[in-house]
Amino acid sequence: MKAQELDKQSLERYTRAAVASSREVIRSYSTSFGLATALLAQPIRSQVQNIYALVRVADEIVDGAAAGALGPNSSLQSGSELNKLEAETYKAMESGFSTNLVVHAFAHTARETGIKREIVEPFYYSMRQDLHQTKHDQKSFEKYVYGSAEVIGLMCLQTFIQGRNYSPSELETLRKGAQALGAAFQKVNFLRDLSADFEQLGRSYFPQVNVETFDETTKDRLVADINQDLAASARTLTLLSKSSRRAVVAAQLLFTALNDKIAKTPADELIRARIRVNDFQKFLILFKAWIGVIPR
Repeated sequence: MKAQELDKQSLERYTRAAVASSREVIRSYSTSFGLATALLAQPIRSQVQNIYALVRVADEIVDGAAAGALGPNSSLQSGSELNKLEAETYKAMESGFSTNLVVHAFAHTARETGIKREIVEPFYYSMRQDLHQTKHDQKSFEKYVYGSAEVIGLMCLQTFIQGRNYSPSELETLRKGAQALGAAFQKVNFLRDLSADFEQLGRSYFPQVNVETFDETTKDRLVADINQDLAASARTLTLLSKSSRRAVVAAQLLFTALNDKIAKTPADELIRARIRVNDFQKFLILFKAWIGVIPR
């Protein structure tokens, strides 16, 4: 066997190991997202898992495991680690190889699906904001949500549209829907973590919103904004392939259920407890997605 063929086989084996490591990341960190991705056909399922794993690692640098290892006041060192991860990501996207298995898996997906550096850079910008910015005005909030959530939707969309023919107008509709759904996910999580973000991390993401002044009027305004994002996303679902649509519908129904529960929860209770959807409701949502229910 020629050396070139052996090298190719070695790379393929290494990539399989990298993809397996990303699958373990999502299994360890996100039951709900993991269940939704199970509805995806291959190779899209692995590609989305590869995207999630890199996002998870970056998030752990800015406010997760890194703080546990380095201490709560280690933003400078965390920033250095984030810089290293970002540089390694771009290097791997260009070369097709990284010694970091999660980065390697992401780069493999990026090269397969056409994820470009211009939608990865905003993600790292937003992660970096978490290290030094604790409050946002409307402009910085929108920029943060775009980088931390909307571009994740755009990355996943790249996996959904590969090998399918769409008109320019359809692609634009899909992009807007992916961004809207990503924004809805992020805003729901901000509401669920309102108290923890403020008290433990000293952050207030929503402009001019904090736990001391949080009331029903504020909650209702934020819930309505999320519902608008979810409605924008729902209008794009029929453009997706069957398996991709099922997974996106499952995720959308889950966050719709969370937002509905937030709407029914008194504001003073919302800042004390994290809203969740029980396992039975999760499986009911998965069943609805599987049989083809499409939210309106």
